Amino acid sequence: MTQLHDLTALEQAAAVRAGEVSPTELVRHALARVEALDAGLGAFVTVTPERALAAAAQADRVALRGGDLPPLLGVPTAIKDLNSTAGVRTTFGSAVLADFVPTVDDAVVTRLAAAGTISVGKTSTPEFGFPAYTDNDLVGPARCPWDPALLAGGSSGGAAVAVAAGMLPFAQGSDGGGSIRIPASVNGLVGVKPARGRVSNAPFGNDVTGLGTNGPLARTVRDAAAMLDAMAGPVTGDPAWAPPLPPGETFLAAADRPVGRLRIGRALESPMPGAVVQPEVAAALDDAARLLESLGHEVVDVPGGLLGPDLLRAFERVWSLTGTLLPVPADRVAELRPLTRELRARGLALSAQEAMEALTVLRLFSRRYVAAVDAFDVLLAPVTTMTPRPLGWFDADGDGAEDFARNERYAAFTALYNVTGQPAVSVPLHWTDDGLPVGTMLVGRPADEVTLIALAASLEEARPWADRHPPCWDADA
Repeated sequence: MTQLHDLTALEQAAAVRAGEVSPTELVRHALARVEALDAGLGAFVTVTPERALAAAAQADRVALRGGDLPPLLGVPTAIKDLNSTAGVRTTFGSAVLADFVPTVDDAVVTRLAAAGTISVGKTSTPEFGFPAYTDNDLVGPARCPWDPALLAGGSSGGAAVAVAAGMLPFAQGSDGGGSIRIPASVNGLVGVKPARGRVSNAPFGNDVTGLGTNGPLARTVRDAAAMLDAMAGPVTGDPAWAPPLPPGETFLAAADRPVGRLRIGRALESPMPGAVVQPEVAAALDDAARLLESLGHEVVDVPGGLLGPDLLRAFERVWSLTGTLLPVPADRVAELRPLTRELRARGLALSAQEAMEALTVLRLFSRRYVAAVDAFDVLLAPVTTMTPRPLGWFDADGDGAEDFARNERYAAFTALYNVTGQPAVSVPLHWTDDGLPVGTMLVGRPADEVTLIALAASLEEARPWADRHPPCWDADA
Protein backbone atom coordinates (compact mmCIF):
# COMPACT_ATOMS: atom_id res chain seq x y z
CA MET A 1 0.00 0.00 0.00
CA THR A 2 1.31 3.45 -0.90
CA GLN A 3 2.38 5.53 2.10
CA LEU A 4 2.63 9.31 2.14
CA HIS A 5 6.44 9.14 2.12
CA ASP A 6 6.28 7.08 -1.08
CA LEU A 7 4.98 10.18 -2.86
CA THR A 8 7.41 12.60 -4.44
CA ALA A 9 7.35 16.24 -3.38
CA LEU A 10 5.42 17.17 -6.52
CA GLU A 11 2.96 14.34 -5.93
CA GLN A 12 2.42 15.54 -2.37
CA ALA A 13 1.82 19.09 -3.60
CA ALA A 14 -0.65 17.81 -6.22
CA ALA A 15 -2.48 15.77 -3.57
CA VAL A 16 -2.86 18.90 -1.42
CA ARG A 17 -4.26 20.88 -4.35
CA ALA A 18 -6.68 18.03 -5.14
CA GLY A 19 -7.89 17.88 -1.54
CA GLU A 20 -6.69 14.27 -1.20
CA VAL A 21 -4.39 15.04 1.73
CA SER A 22 -3.90 18.02 4.00
CA PRO A 23 -0.63 19.77 4.83
CA THR A 24 -1.16 18.75 8.45
CA GLU A 25 -1.35 15.08 7.45
CA LEU A 26 1.87 15.41 5.46
CA VAL A 27 3.70 17.15 8.27
CA ARG A 28 2.47 14.72 10.93
CA HIS A 29 3.65 11.82 8.77
CA ALA A 30 7.07 13.43 8.27
CA LEU A 31 7.44 14.09 11.99
CA ALA A 32 6.49 10.49 12.77
CA ARG A 33 9.16 9.26 10.34
CA VAL A 34 11.73 11.52 11.99
CA GLU A 35 10.78 10.25 15.45
CA ALA A 36 10.96 6.62 14.34
CA LEU A 37 14.20 6.75 12.34
CA ASP A 38 16.38 9.67 13.32
CA ALA A 39 17.90 8.24 16.50
CA GLY A 40 19.69 5.61 14.43
CA LEU A 41 20.65 7.84 11.50
CA GLY A 42 21.51 11.31 12.85
CA ALA A 43 19.76 13.43 10.24
CA PHE A 44 18.57 16.22 12.55
CA VAL A 45 20.14 18.56 15.09
CA THR A 46 16.84 20.23 15.95
CA VAL A 47 13.24 19.15 15.28
CA THR A 48 10.49 21.79 15.50
CA PRO A 49 7.14 19.97 15.65
CA GLU A 50 5.16 22.82 17.17
CA ARG A 51 6.28 25.36 14.56
CA ALA A 52 5.79 22.86 11.75
CA LEU A 53 2.28 21.92 12.83
CA ALA A 54 1.32 25.57 13.26
CA ALA A 55 2.56 26.30 9.73
CA ALA A 56 0.69 23.22 8.47
CA ALA A 57 -2.56 24.43 10.07
CA GLN A 58 -2.14 27.76 8.29
CA ALA A 59 -1.44 25.88 5.03
CA ASP A 60 -4.62 23.86 5.59
CA ARG A 61 -6.61 27.10 5.65
CA VAL A 62 -4.88 28.35 2.50
CA ALA A 63 -5.62 25.07 0.71
CA LEU A 64 -9.29 25.21 1.67
CA ARG A 65 -9.60 28.72 0.25
CA GLY A 66 -8.34 27.42 -3.10
CA GLY A 67 -7.42 29.75 -5.92
CA ASP A 68 -3.82 30.35 -6.96
CA LEU A 69 -1.92 28.28 -4.39
CA PRO A 70 1.84 28.31 -3.76
CA PRO A 71 3.39 25.57 -5.94
CA LEU A 72 4.67 23.41 -3.06
CA LEU A 73 1.98 24.13 -0.50
CA GLY A 74 2.14 21.79 2.49
CA VAL A 75 5.19 19.79 1.40
CA PRO A 76 7.51 19.03 4.35
CA THR A 77 11.18 19.90 4.13
CA ALA A 78 14.03 20.94 6.45
CA ILE A 79 16.76 23.56 6.57
CA LYS A 80 20.45 22.77 6.90
CA ASP A 81 21.93 23.89 10.21
CA LEU A 82 24.39 26.17 8.42
CA ASN A 83 21.49 28.42 7.39
CA SER A 84 20.01 30.98 9.75
CA THR A 85 16.40 30.49 10.83
CA ALA A 86 14.69 33.20 12.85
CA GLY A 87 13.58 31.90 16.23
CA VAL A 88 15.07 28.43 15.69
CA ARG A 89 18.49 27.59 17.01
CA THR A 90 21.21 27.45 14.39
CA THR A 91 24.36 25.75 15.66
CA PHE A 92 26.47 25.61 12.48
CA GLY A 93 27.28 22.08 13.66
CA SER A 94 29.30 23.42 16.59
CA ALA A 95 28.84 22.79 20.30
CA VAL A 96 30.26 26.27 20.83
CA LEU A 97 27.07 27.69 19.27
CA ALA A 98 24.67 25.11 20.67
CA ASP A 99 22.34 27.82 22.05
CA PHE A 100 22.53 30.38 19.24
CA VAL A 101 19.13 31.54 17.94
CA PRO A 102 19.16 33.93 14.95
CA THR A 103 16.70 36.79 14.63
CA VAL A 104 16.52 36.64 10.81
CA ASP A 105 16.02 34.02 8.14
CA ASP A 106 18.43 33.40 5.30
CA ALA A 107 16.91 34.37 1.96
CA VAL A 108 16.66 30.75 0.89
CA VAL A 109 14.58 29.97 3.99
CA THR A 110 12.18 32.78 3.15
CA ARG A 111 11.91 31.66 -0.48
CA LEU A 112 11.13 28.05 0.41
CA ALA A 113 8.44 29.13 2.86
CA ALA A 114 6.92 31.44 0.25
CA ALA A 115 6.68 28.45 -2.11
CA GLY A 116 4.56 26.70 0.52
CA THR A 117 7.03 24.23 1.98
CA ILE A 118 7.01 23.58 5.71
CA SER A 119 10.25 23.02 7.60
CA VAL A 120 10.20 20.38 10.34
CA GLY A 121 13.63 21.33 11.70
CA LYS A 122 17.36 21.75 11.12
CA THR A 123 19.42 19.00 9.48
CA SER A 124 22.83 17.99 10.73
CA THR A 125 26.05 19.39 9.35
CA PRO A 126 29.70 19.10 10.41
CA GLU A 127 31.22 21.97 12.34
CA PHE A 128 30.92 25.07 10.12
CA GLY A 129 30.49 22.80 7.11
CA PHE A 130 34.19 22.26 6.52
CA PRO A 131 34.52 18.50 5.79
CA ALA A 132 33.05 16.11 3.24
CA TYR A 133 31.45 14.00 5.98
CA THR A 134 28.86 14.89 8.61
CA ASP A 135 29.74 14.45 12.27
CA ASN A 136 29.59 16.91 15.14
CA ASP A 137 29.69 17.11 18.92
CA LEU A 138 25.95 17.79 19.16
CA VAL A 139 24.35 14.65 17.70
CA GLY A 140 27.24 12.56 16.39
CA PRO A 141 27.57 11.23 12.85
CA ALA A 142 24.97 11.27 10.10
CA ARG A 143 24.82 7.66 8.91
CA CYS A 144 24.12 6.36 5.42
CA PRO A 145 20.66 4.67 5.44
CA TRP A 146 21.91 2.04 3.00
CA ASP A 147 24.47 0.94 5.62
CA PRO A 148 24.50 2.81 8.95
CA ALA A 149 28.09 1.74 9.57
CA LEU A 150 29.06 4.24 6.87
CA LEU A 151 29.19 8.03 6.90
CA ALA A 152 26.49 9.88 4.96
CA GLY A 153 28.85 12.38 3.33
CA GLY A 154 28.90 16.09 3.92
CA SER A 155 28.43 18.72 4.61
CA SER A 156 24.71 18.39 3.76
CA GLY A 157 24.73 14.88 5.18
CA GLY A 158 21.76 15.32 7.49
CA ALA A 159 19.60 16.65 4.66
CA ALA A 160 20.54 13.73 2.44
CA VAL A 161 19.81 11.16 5.14
CA ALA A 162 16.40 12.69 5.82
CA VAL A 163 15.46 12.40 2.13
CA ALA A 164 17.01 8.99 1.47
CA ALA A 165 15.33 7.47 4.53
CA GLY A 166 11.91 8.82 3.58
CA MET A 167 11.60 11.34 6.39
CA LEU A 168 11.21 14.11 3.80
CA PRO A 169 10.60 14.20 0.03
CA PHE A 170 13.30 16.84 -0.48
CA ALA A 171 15.56 19.09 1.59
CA GLN A 172 17.68 22.20 1.28
CA GLY A 173 21.46 21.85 1.30
CA SER A 174 24.47 24.03 0.59
CA ASP A 175 27.65 23.39 -1.34
CA GLY A 176 31.03 25.14 -1.03
CA GLY A 177 33.26 22.28 -2.20
CA GLY A 178 30.92 19.39 -2.95
CA SER A 179 28.63 19.50 0.07
CA ILE A 180 25.42 18.77 -1.85
CA ARG A 181 26.83 16.43 -4.50
CA ILE A 182 28.83 14.23 -2.11
CA PRO A 183 25.94 13.27 0.20
CA ALA A 184 23.68 12.91 -2.86
CA SER A 185 26.16 10.38 -4.25
CA VAL A 186 26.52 8.52 -0.95
CA ASN A 187 22.76 8.29 -0.34
CA GLY A 188 21.42 7.61 -3.83
CA LEU A 189 19.85 11.02 -4.47
CA VAL A 190 19.79 13.86 -6.97
CA GLY A 191 21.82 16.80 -5.69
CA VAL A 192 22.08 20.09 -7.57
CA LYS A 193 24.78 22.70 -6.98
CA PRO A 194 23.38 25.69 -8.86
CA ALA A 195 25.48 28.15 -10.79
CA ARG A 196 27.14 30.95 -8.88
CA GLY A 197 24.58 33.69 -8.30
CA ARG A 198 21.55 31.53 -9.06
CA VAL A 199 20.45 31.32 -5.41
CA SER A 200 21.05 34.24 -3.08
CA ASN A 201 23.26 33.82 -0.01
CA ALA A 202 21.63 36.86 1.64
CA PRO A 203 21.79 38.29 4.17
CA PHE A 204 24.95 36.82 5.75
CA GLY A 205 26.35 34.38 3.20
CA ASN A 206 30.07 34.66 2.63
CA ASP A 207 30.42 35.76 -0.98
CA VAL A 208 34.05 36.82 -0.64
CA THR A 209 35.32 33.47 -1.94
CA GLY A 210 32.40 32.86 -4.30
CA LEU A 211 32.54 29.13 -3.52
CA GLY A 212 29.32 28.43 -1.65
CA THR A 213 25.70 28.29 -2.74
CA ASN A 214 22.40 26.68 -1.71
CA GLY A 215 20.62 23.92 -3.62
CA PRO A 216 18.24 20.97 -3.46
CA LEU A 217 18.57 17.30 -2.49
CA ALA A 218 15.75 15.13 -3.77
CA ARG A 219 14.85 11.64 -4.93
CA THR A 220 13.85 12.74 -8.43
CA VAL A 221 15.11 15.26 -10.94
CA ARG A 222 11.69 16.90 -11.19
CA ASP A 223 11.51 17.40 -7.41
CA ALA A 224 15.00 18.89 -7.40
CA ALA A 225 14.07 21.21 -10.27
CA ALA A 226 10.89 22.34 -8.50
CA MET A 227 12.86 23.11 -5.35
CA LEU A 228 15.43 25.04 -7.38
CA ASP A 229 12.61 27.09 -8.90
CA ALA A 230 11.52 27.96 -5.36
CA MET A 231 15.06 28.92 -4.28
CA ALA A 232 16.31 30.77 -7.31
CA GLY A 233 16.61 34.51 -7.78
CA PRO A 234 18.76 37.37 -6.51
CA VAL A 235 18.17 39.62 -3.55
CA THR A 236 18.88 43.33 -3.89
CA GLY A 237 22.46 43.91 -2.83
CA ASP A 238 23.84 40.53 -3.94
CA PRO A 239 27.38 40.93 -5.34
CA ALA A 240 26.71 38.56 -8.26
CA TRP A 241 23.72 36.91 -9.88
CA ALA A 242 23.05 34.45 -12.67
CA PRO A 243 20.91 35.62 -15.58
CA PRO A 244 17.25 34.74 -15.04
CA LEU A 245 15.44 32.20 -17.17
CA PRO A 246 13.41 33.65 -20.06
CA PRO A 247 9.91 34.75 -19.05
CA GLY A 248 7.57 31.81 -18.50
CA GLU A 249 10.35 29.20 -18.32
CA THR A 250 11.13 27.13 -15.24
CA PHE A 251 13.67 24.55 -14.21
CA LEU A 252 10.80 22.10 -13.70
CA ALA A 253 9.76 22.55 -17.32
CA ALA A 254 13.35 21.83 -18.36
CA ALA A 255 13.01 18.36 -16.80
CA ASP A 256 10.21 17.59 -19.28
CA ARG A 257 11.84 18.77 -22.48
CA PRO A 258 14.03 16.85 -24.97
CA VAL A 259 17.72 17.45 -24.44
CA GLY A 260 19.00 16.80 -27.97
CA ARG A 261 22.39 15.33 -28.81
CA LEU A 262 25.17 16.66 -26.58
CA ARG A 263 28.93 16.68 -26.71
CA ILE A 264 30.04 15.46 -23.29
CA GLY A 265 33.58 15.70 -22.01
CA ARG A 266 34.82 13.11 -19.53
CA ALA A 267 36.89 15.14 -17.06
CA LEU A 268 39.32 12.90 -15.22
CA GLU A 269 41.90 15.49 -14.19
CA SER A 270 41.76 16.48 -10.53
CA PRO A 271 43.30 19.41 -8.66
CA MET A 272 44.52 16.80 -6.15
CA PRO A 273 47.85 15.44 -7.44
CA GLY A 274 47.81 11.67 -7.72
CA ALA A 275 44.10 11.34 -7.02
CA VAL A 276 43.23 7.66 -7.38
CA VAL A 277 39.69 6.61 -8.28
CA GLN A 278 38.63 3.30 -6.73
CA PRO A 279 37.67 0.58 -9.24
CA GLU A 280 34.00 0.65 -8.20
CA VAL A 281 33.84 4.42 -8.73
CA ALA A 282 35.63 4.11 -12.08
CA ALA A 283 33.14 1.40 -13.06
CA ALA A 284 30.26 3.73 -12.18
CA LEU A 285 31.73 6.47 -14.37
CA ASP A 286 32.28 4.09 -17.28
CA ASP A 287 28.74 2.84 -16.88
CA ALA A 288 27.42 6.40 -17.03
CA ALA A 289 29.46 7.09 -20.17
CA ARG A 290 28.03 4.02 -21.88
CA LEU A 291 24.51 5.01 -20.92
CA LEU A 292 25.03 8.51 -22.30
CA GLU A 293 26.38 7.09 -25.55
CA SER A 294 23.42 4.71 -25.80
CA LEU A 295 21.15 7.76 -25.61
CA GLY A 296 22.92 9.28 -28.61
CA HIS A 297 25.40 11.61 -26.94
CA GLU A 298 29.06 11.91 -27.91
CA VAL A 299 31.42 11.23 -24.98
CA VAL A 300 35.10 12.13 -25.35
CA ASP A 301 37.91 12.71 -22.87
CA VAL A 302 38.75 16.28 -21.86
CA PRO A 303 42.44 16.98 -22.58
CA GLY A 304 44.68 17.02 -19.53
CA GLY A 305 46.95 19.82 -18.40
CA LEU A 306 44.15 22.33 -17.76
CA LEU A 307 44.50 22.64 -13.99
CA GLY A 308 48.09 23.60 -13.27
CA PRO A 309 50.23 23.04 -10.16
CA ASP A 310 49.12 26.14 -8.22
CA LEU A 311 45.39 25.39 -8.12
CA LEU A 312 45.31 23.09 -5.10
CA ARG A 313 47.45 25.34 -2.92
CA ALA A 314 45.36 28.36 -3.82
CA PHE A 315 42.13 26.51 -3.06
CA GLU A 316 43.45 25.29 0.30
CA ARG A 317 44.28 28.85 1.27
CA VAL A 318 40.92 30.22 0.15
CA TRP A 319 39.07 27.37 1.92
CA SER A 320 40.89 28.16 5.14
CA LEU A 321 40.02 31.87 4.84
CA THR A 322 36.46 31.18 5.93
CA GLY A 323 37.90 29.87 9.19
CA THR A 324 39.08 33.38 10.03
CA LEU A 325 35.47 34.60 10.23
CA LEU A 326 34.09 31.99 12.60
CA PRO A 327 31.92 33.58 15.34
CA VAL A 328 33.83 31.82 18.10
CA PRO A 329 35.06 33.67 21.22
CA ALA A 330 38.82 33.38 21.72
CA ASP A 331 38.37 31.64 25.06
CA ARG A 332 36.36 28.84 23.41
CA VAL A 333 38.59 28.00 20.45
CA ALA A 334 39.88 24.93 22.28
CA GLU A 335 36.34 23.51 22.19
CA LEU A 336 36.35 23.37 18.40
CA ARG A 337 36.96 20.07 16.65
CA PRO A 338 40.54 19.39 15.45
CA LEU A 339 39.77 19.99 11.76
CA THR A 340 38.10 23.33 12.51
CA ARG A 341 41.02 24.45 14.66
CA GLU A 342 43.46 23.40 11.93
CA LEU A 343 41.71 25.37 9.20
CA ARG A 344 41.13 28.37 11.44
CA ALA A 345 44.84 28.46 12.30
CA ARG A 346 45.83 28.19 8.65
CA GLY A 347 43.53 31.04 7.69
CA LEU A 348 44.73 33.32 10.47
CA ALA A 349 48.34 32.63 9.50
CA LEU A 350 47.85 34.00 5.99
CA SER A 351 48.95 37.53 5.21
CA ALA A 352 46.63 39.82 3.29
CA GLN A 353 48.92 39.47 0.28
CA GLU A 354 48.81 35.66 0.43
CA ALA A 355 45.03 35.68 0.69
CA MET A 356 44.61 38.04 -2.24
CA GLU A 357 47.10 36.08 -4.34
CA ALA A 358 45.17 32.85 -3.69
CA LEU A 359 41.85 34.45 -4.63
CA THR A 360 43.43 35.88 -7.78
CA VAL A 361 44.84 32.49 -8.79
CA LEU A 362 41.37 30.95 -8.53
CA ARG A 363 39.68 33.74 -10.50
CA LEU A 364 42.26 33.64 -13.31
CA PHE A 365 42.12 29.85 -13.41
CA SER A 366 38.33 29.94 -13.65
CA ARG A 367 38.44 32.12 -16.75
CA ARG A 368 40.94 29.84 -18.46
CA TYR A 369 39.19 26.62 -17.53
CA VAL A 370 35.69 27.69 -18.55
CA ALA A 371 37.05 28.85 -21.91
CA ALA A 372 39.02 25.61 -22.36
CA VAL A 373 35.97 23.36 -21.85
CA ASP A 374 33.48 25.53 -23.73
CA ALA A 375 33.50 23.06 -26.63
CA PHE A 376 31.57 20.65 -24.41
CA ASP A 377 27.89 21.00 -23.58
CA VAL A 378 28.35 19.02 -20.35
CA LEU A 379 31.24 17.51 -18.42
CA LEU A 380 31.15 14.04 -16.83
CA ALA A 381 33.25 13.36 -13.72
CA PRO A 382 33.33 11.33 -10.50
CA VAL A 383 31.77 12.81 -7.39
CA THR A 384 34.12 11.12 -4.94
CA THR A 385 37.16 8.95 -5.49
CA MET A 386 35.92 6.26 -3.10
CA THR A 387 32.77 4.48 -2.06
CA PRO A 388 31.17 5.65 1.23
CA ARG A 389 33.65 5.74 4.12
CA PRO A 390 33.18 3.96 7.47
CA LEU A 391 32.51 5.89 10.66
CA GLY A 392 35.72 7.40 12.00
CA TRP A 393 37.66 7.01 8.75
CA PHE A 394 38.47 10.72 8.47
CA ASP A 395 39.08 11.78 12.05
CA ALA A 396 39.66 8.79 14.31
CA ASP A 397 43.24 9.83 15.12
CA GLY A 398 42.22 13.37 16.16
CA ASP A 399 44.73 15.01 13.79
CA GLY A 400 43.09 17.96 12.02
CA ALA A 401 45.73 18.16 9.29
CA GLU A 402 45.41 14.48 8.43
CA ASP A 403 41.61 14.78 8.51
CA PHE A 404 41.85 17.57 5.92
CA ALA A 405 44.23 15.52 3.76
CA ARG A 406 41.81 12.59 3.76
CA ASN A 407 38.99 14.91 2.77
CA GLU A 408 41.06 16.14 -0.17
CA ARG A 409 41.78 12.61 -1.35
CA TYR A 410 38.14 11.59 -0.99
CA ALA A 411 36.56 14.67 -2.60
CA ALA A 412 39.18 15.34 -5.24
CA PHE A 413 36.85 16.44 -8.05
CA THR A 414 33.89 18.42 -6.73
CA ALA A 415 35.50 21.64 -5.49
CA LEU A 416 36.84 22.44 -8.96
CA TYR A 417 33.34 23.49 -10.01
CA ASN A 418 32.80 25.64 -6.94
CA VAL A 419 35.89 27.51 -8.08
CA THR A 420 34.58 27.97 -11.63
CA GLY A 421 31.00 28.61 -10.48
CA GLN A 422 29.57 26.17 -13.02
CA PRO A 423 26.37 24.33 -12.12
CA ALA A 424 26.76 20.64 -11.32
CA VAL A 425 24.51 17.74 -10.40
CA SER A 426 25.06 14.29 -8.90
CA VAL A 427 22.76 11.59 -10.26
CA PRO A 428 22.41 8.07 -8.78
CA LEU A 429 23.00 5.83 -11.78
CA HIS A 430 25.03 3.06 -10.16
CA TRP A 431 24.89 0.74 -7.17
CA THR A 432 27.76 -1.51 -6.08
CA ASP A 433 27.45 -5.27 -5.64
CA ASP A 434 27.04 -4.53 -1.92
CA GLY A 435 24.03 -2.33 -2.63
CA LEU A 436 25.69 1.05 -2.06
CA PRO A 437 24.88 4.04 -4.30
CA VAL A 438 27.65 5.69 -6.32
CA GLY A 439 26.72 9.01 -7.89
CA THR A 440 28.00 10.49 -11.14
CA MET A 441 28.64 14.21 -11.59
CA LEU A 442 27.42 16.20 -14.56
CA VAL A 443 28.70 19.77 -14.97
CA GLY A 444 27.15 22.44 -17.16
CA ARG A 445 28.28 25.58 -18.85
CA PRO A 446 28.09 28.72 -16.71
CA ALA A 447 24.48 29.46 -15.66
CA ASP A 448 23.16 26.54 -17.74
CA GLU A 449 21.27 24.46 -15.21
CA VAL A 450 18.57 23.94 -17.85
CA THR A 451 20.69 21.58 -19.96
CA LEU A 452 21.86 19.71 -16.87
CA ILE A 453 18.32 19.19 -15.61
CA ALA A 454 17.07 18.06 -19.03
CA LEU A 455 19.96 15.61 -19.35
CA ALA A 456 19.56 14.30 -15.80
CA ALA A 457 15.84 13.77 -16.39
CA SER A 458 16.55 11.78 -19.55
CA LEU A 459 18.97 9.60 -17.59
CA GLU A 460 16.34 9.05 -14.91
CA GLU A 461 13.84 8.03 -17.58
CA ALA A 462 16.33 5.60 -19.10
CA ARG A 463 17.34 4.11 -15.76
CA PRO A 464 14.77 4.97 -13.06
CA TRP A 465 16.07 5.12 -9.51
CA ALA A 466 13.32 6.73 -7.40
CA ASP A 467 11.89 3.39 -6.31
CA ARG A 468 15.21 2.12 -4.97
CA HIS A 469 15.08 2.53 -1.21
CA PRO A 470 17.31 1.65 1.77
CA PRO A 471 16.14 -1.01 4.25
CA CYS A 472 14.64 1.53 6.67
CA TRP A 473 12.20 2.82 4.07
CA ASP A 474 9.41 0.42 5.05
CA ALA A 475 9.84 0.94 8.80
CA ASP A 476 6.60 1.58 10.68
CA ALA A 477 6.11 5.24 11.57
